[in-house]
Amino acid sequence: MLNAPLNASPRPLWSLILAAVAIVFGGLTLWSGGQVLFGPETIRADAGQILPVIVWFNFVSGFFYVLAGIELMRWRQSSVVLAVLLATSLVLVWVYFALHIIVGGAYEIRTLLAMILRLAFWLGTALLTYRALKNLNITSSSNIR
Repeated sequence: MLNAPLNASPRPLWSLILAAVAIVFGGLTLWSGGQVLFGPETIRADAGQILPVIVWFNFVSGFFYVLAGIELMRWRQSSVVLAVLLATSLVLVWVYFALHIIVGGAYEIRTLLAMILRLAFWLGTALLTYRALKNLNITSSSNIR
């Protein structure tokens, strides 16, 4: 069952730390993306050379950051799936962003740095949570390979 608790072993401390970081990261992502998308024109102008697709992706993914953090805090199997989906989608968006840069598209360096940070965080989280599940021998029963 995808949403079953991982009660086979005690919750590791790192999972609580990552969960808290994911929730805060998600909240900040929602706030900053929401400001650029829905805030006053001055905030949008201050954002500089944004790519609307990237801003929308980051804004929507903020909800999933919070959800993944909550599920990780609850030590649920779905946290692995969410982390893997977030990491995979970030890789795809990163490829789009890199191609945009390669062809000479305008961008902000802070967007590049933020994308690197997001990608590193979710790749690391996906790897850690997957390994934790694999070590608990839960992956075979939940179709996570």
